[in-house]
Amino acid sequence: MRDTPNPVASFIVGEIRRARGAAGMTQEAFGRGAGFSASHVSAVEGGTRALTLDFARGADRALSTGGLFERLAMKLGTPSWFLPWLDAERGATQLRYFEPNLIPGLLQVEHYARAVLRTVDSLTDDEVEQRVKARIDRQSILTGERPPQFVAVLDEAALRRTGDGLGGIMAQQVAHLIALAELPHVHVNVIPLGSGLHVGLSGPFALARSNEGVWVAHLENQLGGDVVDKDDDVATLQARWESVRNEALPRRQSIELLKEVESHHGPQ
Repeated sequence: MRDTPNPVASFIVGEIRRARGAAGMTQEAFGRGAGFSASHVSAVEGGTRALTLDFARGADRALSTGGLFERLAMKLGTPSWFLPWLDAERGATQLRYFEPNLIPGLLQVEHYARAVLRTVDSLTDDEVEQRVKARIDRQSILTGERPPQFVAVLDEAALRRTGDGLGGIMAQQVAHLIALAELPHVHVNVIPLGSGLHVGLSGPFALARSNEGVWVAHLENQLGGDVVDKDDDVATLQARWESVRNEALPRRQSIELLKEVESHHGPQ
């Protein structure tokens, strides 16, 4: 599962490959030390398989680097608290996102992502652009050969947000949501403003189901985020998911509402 975006991942993979060569290790020998098959090592080095945090850790074990590659993966390009969730997201067969205030990152257009990230005034322009690119790169999981089933529940208030220079961006963003919602594996359901109070207003969360049928969740907050994998906690969030999903309009009605909101924002 990918935890660092290109070109950061490409740089780290290149450094691992060079270190392996300098140590005189074949891909097979390296794989034995790292805990991966030679074919897996070849795929990562060749760019056909994504770099993962586990692979970086394995490289550190095989090459006795003292954690160098793990530190690089965690410090460059992506906040370290987000890496475990990227692992779960990348390998998921089902993804469920609830967002009361913003459009989920996997559904954001570039201009919207940039506007959201610029609200964090501690980020430099370069850091904002790096994170925008990483966020857009992440979205490839929805267009791959075997994409996960993706269901997002959004609050209508997040779709109608306006402000200086935001109208055109929101029109583009909502148009993008409409296009994605027409894909067979993507479902976008909207909770209308008239629904009033509901349990989801306590905050956003996401759920991911792995190939093995294991669910994990992600909670984001002002200081970062946490991956939740305890059975009781995941069960609580699954119950809350059912609650917010029941508040939302069905798929077709949600798309009609999205179209109405798009016209409200005016031309892109």
